[in-house]
Amino acid sequence: MRSRQAESTDYRPHVALLVETSLGSGRDILRGIATYARQQRNWSLFHEPRGLEESAPDWLKNWKGDGILARIQTPQLADAVKATGLPVVDVLGVLPDTGFPLVHVDDRAIAAMGAAHLYDRGFRKFGFFGISDENWSQHRRDELRDILVQKDSDLHVFEATRQEIQEMTWEQREDSLAQWIANLPKPIGVMVCSDQRGADFLEACRRANVTVPDELAVIGVDNDEPLCEVCQPPLSSVWPNHHAVGFEAAKILDTLMQGGKTSDKPIMIPPRKVVTRRSTDVLAIEDRNVAKALQLIRQNGCEEISVDEIVRVSGLSRSVLQRRFRQTLGTTIHAEILNCRINHACHLLTETDLSMMDIAERSGFKHQEYMGAVFKSKLQQTPGQFRKANA
Repeated sequence: MRSRQAESTDYRPHVALLVETSLGSGRDILRGIATYARQQRNWSLFHEPRGLEESAPDWLKNWKGDGILARIQTPQLADAVKATGLPVVDVLGVLPDTGFPLVHVDDRAIAAMGAAHLYDRGFRKFGFFGISDENWSQHRRDELRDILVQKDSDLHVFEATRQEIQEMTWEQREDSLAQWIANLPKPIGVMVCSDQRGADFLEACRRANVTVPDELAVIGVDNDEPLCEVCQPPLSSVWPNHHAVGFEAAKILDTLMQGGKTSDKPIMIPPRKVVTRRSTDVLAIEDRNVAKALQLIRQNGCEEISVDEIVRVSGLSRSVLQRRFRQTLGTTIHAEILNCRINHACHLLTETDLSMMDIAERSGFKHQEYMGAVFKSKLQQTPGQFRKANA
């Protein structure tokens, strides 16, 4: 059957957006959809403010449209969109076996990025605060556990189901969580499954008289700025690329509405970066000489700083500092300087329009070609490829 847009070049496809506006992730998905609609197709978009768990709107039953993009949270919503008989793309992935194409953030890559952030700050003990019956939370927990198995370390986990969370009073939840936090080994880095749980977690830290970030560093997920900033202290967070989720989902829906076919495999979008705030702004390193050296690298790593200068600040001999660096961080002084420069270059590539030459200079690389060689060696892609993938 030919689509209406195939019958007329002037026809504007009608697309319903069942995506919440109550969370930063949903709003970023909407921005991604809007970007595709502006760049590729002159769509008519049907949308109204909604929450993630709201039911299907009444108008959907009799709506004469061409396709639907939805964050499908409940079986009832899945049934409602399926009943329309229209092409549908899911941008949540909570329900298994819906038969809809799925575009979603890569939860395992998100957990790996959060773990690397905490590990880079010297934490060697880890915790996870999650929701036990949400698959995205489970995936983040399992990836953290897999990473720690490779490092011969355990993951301390505190979880509850959605129903358990709803049935407990806020005071009960906080007291239970505070007791768990008080019994954790310190110092420790904890990933909170979502920024939505960040404020509760940090309040429980205060109840347990645990100092954040010195005793316990906390990182969330979504970089939902209002939620992160309302936390005390402000919450560091992994920034998933929900904008790319919306864009890719719109692209798939466009293909389906024109009668094309797409892959049955879900598309998983890697995260953008970690946005560091006060909750992880610390170095959890017991060796104070190594901590001094690492602090100097973090502050001046993009300048013309040498290993000899770092050795002098540490108060140790070069050989002793190199040995302790390996023992404490599992890396060399030179590798840590390169890591600092790569991180700064990645930030400039994603957040600015600076030329490759300027970025290389500002990141401490001697020239653009050297930066390219380091990126290929460490990240398996060129700076240009990294910028394009994280646009």
